Amino acid sequence: MKIGTDAVLLGAWANIEHNPKSVLDIGSGTGVIALMLAQRSSAQLIDVIEIDDDAYEQCVDNFENSTWSDRLFCYHASLQEFVDEAEDKYDLIISNPPFYSSDYKSNNNQRNLARFEDSLPFDHLIESASKLLSDDGKFAVILPFQEEEKLIALASEVNLLPNSVLRVKGNPNTELKRSLLEFSFRKKEIKIDKLIIETSRHQYTKEYINLTKDFYLKM
Repeated sequence: MKIGTDAVLLGAWANIEHNPKSVLDIGSGTGVIALMLAQRSSAQLIDVIEIDDDAYEQCVDNFENSTWSDRLFCYHASLQEFVDEAEDKYDLIISNPPFYSSDYKSNNNQRNLARFEDSLPFDHLIESASKLLSDDGKFAVILPFQEEEKLIALASEVNLLPNSVLRVKGNPNTELKRSLLEFSFRKKEIKIDKLIIETSRHQYTKEYINLTKDFYLKM
């Protein structure tokens, strides 16, 4: 499975200024975001949930072969199963959730599971995050820009409030493509920023380079 730009953006952008002691990645795929958080933070507990068999196996291999293997653990479970059995609260929860419309389903069941919203509905994600998040914790997520208002509305129903927003464009001439959102139970003035990834093909902006350079070998 390839590493997507969405995962790199979220792993680099997620706020760790509150020095989280515990991190949870919901729908981790092959574990790249959790590995980025292990590199960036001193959190001693970094748990991830992954339901897909192949992605789970790759995630475990990646964790075992990493410098931070003693801090990383992958659960092969659905989010519902994890919530029902969880005993801990997390200081930082991150998710790069599947969000593609059912109108675009392919004949590849594995890809459908990884990519489509009906495998992890937004309302289920938000409600679960609110149950697993510590009182002073932060929840960070990336999703299509057009879904931003919907997610903020759903979050307000479980007392999660937006603190920070990053809106992303692929290049200066395209429409806004992604929104990265940070929520907490604390009401704050919302910080809103914009990011352009490229000025032209493979010509990255200074802002994108500064955000992600610690995670690329040739940036």
